[in-house]
This record gives sequence, structure tokens and C-alpha cells, in this order.
Amino acid sequence: MELIILKTDALFFILIVCLLTYVFYASRKEHLARPWRIVLKRPIAASALTILGFYLIIAILDSIHFHPEIEGSSSEPIYSSQVVSLLDVVLKPINKNTETTYSAPFAIYSYSKESRESETGQIVRAYPRLTYAGSHLLGISEVRSDLVTRSLSGLGYWVFVMASLCLIVAVFKVVKLKLSLVAPRNFSWFLRPSPARLAAMITFATVCLLISMIAAVGPYYHILGTDKVGHDVLFQGIKGIRTGLLIGTLTTLIMLPFAIVLGIAAGYFRGWVDDAIQYLYTTLSSIPGVLLIAAAALMLEVFMTNNADDFESITARADLRFLCLCFILGVTAWTGLCRYLRAETLKLKESNYIEASRAFGALSWSTISQHVLPNLMHIVMISIVLDFSGLVLAEAALTYIDIGVDPSMESWGNMINGARLELAREPVVWWSLFTAFLFMFVLVLAANVFADSVRDAFDPRIRELD
Repeated sequence: MELIILKTDALFFILIVCLLTYVFYASRKEHLARPWRIVLKRPIAASALTILGFYLIIAILDSIHFHPEIEGSSSEPIYSSQVVSLLDVVLKPINKNTETTYSAPFAIYSYSKESRESETGQIVRAYPRLTYAGSHLLGISEVRSDLVTRSLSGLGYWVFVMASLCLIVAVFKVVKLKLSLVAPRNFSWFLRPSPARLAAMITFATVCLLISMIAAVGPYYHILGTDKVGHDVLFQGIKGIRTGLLIGTLTTLIMLPFAIVLGIAAGYFRGWVDDAIQYLYTTLSSIPGVLLIAAAALMLEVFMTNNADDFESITARADLRFLCLCFILGVTAWTGLCRYLRAETLKLKESNYIEASRAFGALSWSTISQHVLPNLMHIVMISIVLDFSGLVLAEAALTYIDIGVDPSMESWGNMINGARLELAREPVVWWSLFTAFLFMFVLVLAANVFADSVRDAFDPRIRELD
């Protein structure tokens, strides 16, 4: 295979490196580690973080792209122009079986009637048998027993994996702590875990059980049905995770420099600097964001149409459009945080330690970096986690009105956009909309729950009340 790095892939991995760096740095600073320990002691926050971790792993796998090697080529490898990800390889068992049109979840017959010739030579309307789903069965009467058998097989794999993980953890603890196996009290961490650890373990086991069931049943059935052209809907929902996470993380990465620099500068320097920055974010706030995004998307579409030869593939074109959408959302979304940081900086500027720093002749930017910014980071942290879920929903809304991501890119917004016509047909095709809603709901709920815990732990006013 020939590895390629898209622009969004590079930015996403840079963001992950920054996150790991912050985790390493915060673990060595007590004033930073203490609030995070408070967050991780909450069972609901531990469960939400576990779910977000699974979403992050899927997004990482979907961000490793390459050109696959063409089978049967000569001694010198020849690579296909198609761009696939590592997640496509992992999910190939549930994506390789493409039907011709709609099929309901776990169905072995098509969802629409077709004209076909009967044994007597007459043309009749009937539901044709699916090409791949349930092809190993003789009829619909065997579906229930086959699903039960394969589900039990998936349950068996899950039990084996969980038992193996527990054994590995136990051996690791024995080796690390040099404990004796005949001292049960030394395993209280395992037999009686803390509420937060127990919640994380239950959530982890539940998600692993779902993955095991999908791995056992998915290759033989379409668990969440197929779309108009016969593609597996579950695969589309999983592929939309990368788009949902990147729209939230990359937009935040673009938004933060504008909000932090301009907000602190307006509150600290006052005067004409404050007036100019206030005029800027007031003007942006007065213009509807949808109009700015629509205008920018239209100009980008014209540019890509006029320079179509500059793109190596459809994937590169869709990636550029997605990156520009993140930039547009970031440029239009920084005003709220900027206004908040300006107000907090105005209060901090009157503090005694700020006055003392200025009296000793410290440079303005030195005072800002050493005294003002550290005292505003809890606001920045809270804003990041609170705005994330809103940006995920914004992508779905913008794609629904055709100014979001490229139609060739897998996203929940594209699934919802395609489902609006499916809901008007008879019989109703509901599973595409349900799948997009399900994946989006779980991500947004986990992000909101985790954000609520982060806010309670980092906001000094709430800590004082506690």
C-alpha cells in the first residue's frame, strides 16, 4: 500500500499529539491534575470518557489513508487511485456485501417489490431475495435460529476476551506490586473497585459486547439495513464518526487563537485596542452565521470547479472542502468566547498580583502569559468541551441545507439529508435517519455529560460552593 496524508489527517494527528502533551504536562502539575482527578472520580464522567475514547479510536483508524495495491499486478507494485482508510479494511466484512437497493434491518428480502417472471411464465410483483444477506439460509424461517446462534457465538467471543483482559490486568498488578496470590486483600482494587472505575468497566464491557455482536452477525446480515444503492447503513454510521469528531476538534483548534488573543488583548490593553476588537466581534455577531458560511461555501465551490485538475482524487477535493468548512465555522464561532475572556480579563486586571507585576516593571505580554492566561484556562477548557457538541450538530444542519461537507464524504449530515426523501416514500425507509440520530445522540450526550463534569471541576465558583 502507498500511504497518503490528507490535510485533515495531519491536523488531527497534530491535535492528538498536543492532547497527549497536555496530559503529560498536567500530570506533573498538581494545580492542573487536581481538577481532572475530580472529573475522573465521577462515575458518569468516567462512562462518558470511555465512550468518547471508542469514538476517538474509530476516528484515528479512519484517518490513516492509503492507496491499496492492485492485485495481480507485475513484480513492480501498482497502486489504485482509490483512497481507503484503515477503518475500511477493518469493516470490510460488513461493507463488501453491497445489495441493489433498500433492505430492512436483518432482512433477507428486498424492501421493494420488483417485477419478475414466475415459474408459469407470468410477470408478478414480488420481493426478491437479497444477494448477500442471509444467502446461506434456505428461507426466512431459519433467520431467527441463525441470529440466535451467531449472537451466542459473539457472546462467547466477548466472554473469552473479557476473561483474558481481566487475567492480563491481574498478572500485571501481581508483577508490578510483587504481591502474593494468597493475599485476597491485595486485590480489593479488582474485587471492590471505586464507583468511577466500576462505571468505566461496565461501559467498556458493554461497548465491547456490541462490537462482538456486530463482528459475529454483521458479515451475514445488514444489521441496520441498506440505503438506496444497497450500501450498508451501519458502515455509513461508523464512517461518520470521523467527520463528527473532526468538525468539533478542528473548528475548536481554529477558533481558540482568535478568541484567546483578541479577548485578552481587549480586556488588558483597553483604549483603541478594545474598541477595535469590540467593533470586529460585534460586526461578526450581527451577521447571521449561515449567510457567511453559505457565501464562503459558494466561493469555494466556484474555486474547486475552476481548478478541478489540481485535485488528485475526489477524496482530496472533499477533504479540502471539509477543512474549509472547519475554518469558516472557526472564524464565525470565536466571538462568544472572546467576549467572555474580555470580561474576565477586565476583572483580573484589577487584582493585586497583576498590579504588583506591573509595578515591578514586568512587560505586558509577560504578565499576560504568567498571570492572566493561567487564570483564564478554566474558562477556555469549559468552552472547548461545551462547544464541541454544538459543532457536531452544526455539521448535520449545514449538510442538510447543502452547504456542509461534500456529498461524497461519509457524514451523519449526508445521511440525514438523504433520509428526507426516504421518509416520504411508501413504505417508509426509517433506518438511515435512525442510524445517524443514534450515533450523533450517543456522541453529543457523552460530550455534554463530560463537559458538565469538567465545568463543575474547573469553575472556581462552583468549587467554592462545594
